[in-house]
Amino acid sequence: MAMAFSSLTGRTPNLVWHKDTNLPQSDLIVLPGGFSYGDYLRCGAMAAHSPIMKDVIREAGKGTRILGVCNGFQMLIETQLLPGALLRNKTLKFICKQVHLRAENTQNGFAHKLGDGDVIKVPVAHGDGNYFANADILKSLDDNQQVAFRYCNEHGEITDESNLNGSTDNIAGIYNKNKTILGMMPHPENATQIHQGELQGAPLFESILNQAA
Repeated sequence: MAMAFSSLTGRTPNLVWHKDTNLPQSDLIVLPGGFSYGDYLRCGAMAAHSPIMKDVIREAGKGTRILGVCNGFQMLIETQLLPGALLRNKTLKFICKQVHLRAENTQNGFAHKLGDGDVIKVPVAHGDGNYFANADILKSLDDNQQVAFRYCNEHGEITDESNLNGSTDNIAGIYNKNKTILGMMPHPENATQIHQGELQGAPLFESILNQAA
């Protein structure tokens, strides 16, 4: 994640340790992927209580933008900064592969370099990425245009076959109501450089950096 931002900006982002208690002044806070605490208990549940998260939650309340990817998305769910739950994949197996995502609501500071309906190809790597939302949450997400990405096929069609982990309504990523927080399971940072084999995650970072400029 740090390399993605460094390569696209020419500047190294501040790295903050989970036991720190204060964040530097920031335009954007990123909770990256990984396997915090070995993914014991629920994924992200213990990391959500790390000392630094108190400041992350405070900054979220001020409207500071936050991006959470994979384990970072799980942390945003566990802190209730985003609604829903992330369950075990429907296959009960770890999934590591390239997937297609359809951008759903792009008129915001996270995705405006994409258009609604655009399809990007990025990797996933998770065992607990099955996004669950009950009927009330799902209605609220739809009413407020909070669905950011859905799993789809290469043609942008939303199908059962493309829903690799069983997520409700093929949801791969969501915003908060104010569109200041984005959480997603796939890894766009792993599709931003030539050696990674794909560059289709770059427009997401370009949107974020353009908004911060």
